[in-house]
Parts: sequence; structure tokens; C-alpha cells
Amino acid sequence: MSAQQYPASLTWATRLLAALVAVLAVVTLLIVVLQDQLIRVWAEGRADTRRVLRTRGLDAVKNGEVHVPQFIPVALTLFVVVALLIWVLTMFLRAGYGWARVALTITLFFLAVGTIAGLRTGLPTTFMAFAVASFPIEAAAVYFLWDKDTGSFLRGTWTAPEEEGSPAA
Repeated sequence: MSAQQYPASLTWATRLLAALVAVLAVVTLLIVVLQDQLIRVWAEGRADTRRVLRTRGLDAVKNGEVHVPQFIPVALTLFVVVALLIWVLTMFLRAGYGWARVALTITLFFLAVGTIAGLRTGLPTTFMAFAVASFPIEAAAVYFLWDKDTGSFLRGTWTAPEEEGSPAA
């Protein structure tokens, strides 16, 4: 078996994890671009800033006594940490370390919990759409992480299919 041959389930898990990181990158970019929308939603959810937003506008909220959350630095930091965590764990998984599968599953679980918490805050529609779209990707990734072929690969019992035309040993 060459070093480049992996079971299809592991290849699909890797692709789905990459897709999830791509979705997270888009959401992070949207946080930067649509920061004013997020501040409006945040201000509407607080009694002390809702009145200021409705009477004096968004700039008054931004310059008011109540400090507006810094969405951009938090989003950028969270993206970098999660993307690197998924990347490193995926490399360990592809190297045959079974604990990486468990760590990736736990990471995906907590991403889903965080997404559900975000949905409960009344995010703008754009963010809701990406949040909902992330669930099937996470679920499919977990499915392929725990597929029997991935398990066989991690135990060292998986054998690559014979290539056509190769001499039998």
C-alpha cells in the first residue's frame, strides 16, 4: 500500500472537513463585511441600547456608553484556532492516529453546539443560512469519520483495492 492510498471514507471525511473550514471562512468574512448588521441585532436585543438605536441611530450605539462587542477580532481568532485545529487533527487522522478521530468528533460536536447557541441569538438571515448549512456537513463528516473503512484504516487492517493491470503478488 502506498502512502497516498486512503479509504474513500477517509477521503470524504477530509473533504467535508475542508468544506466546513471553507464555510467558516465565508462566515468570518461576512462578519467583517456585515458588522453593522450584527451590531444592530445586538443592540435590538438589549433594552439599554434598543432605545438609543431607534431614536439616534447606529452611530450613537457605536459611540455610546455601552461598549459594542468586538465581533471582528473574536471571529478572526476563532476562525484561525478552529481551522488550524481541524487541519492538525486531520493530519494526525490521515497518519493513522485513532485519537484524532475522537478529537475531531468532539470538535465537530462543540461547533454544532456553538452554532445552535448562535441561532438562538437571532442572527441576521445570511448568518442563519450558513449556520443551518453547516449542520449536514458536520453530520456527514462524523459519519465518514466513524465509517467501518476508516476504522479499519486506523486499526491497520484496511487494504487498498488492487489496481487494474498490476501483477498479483
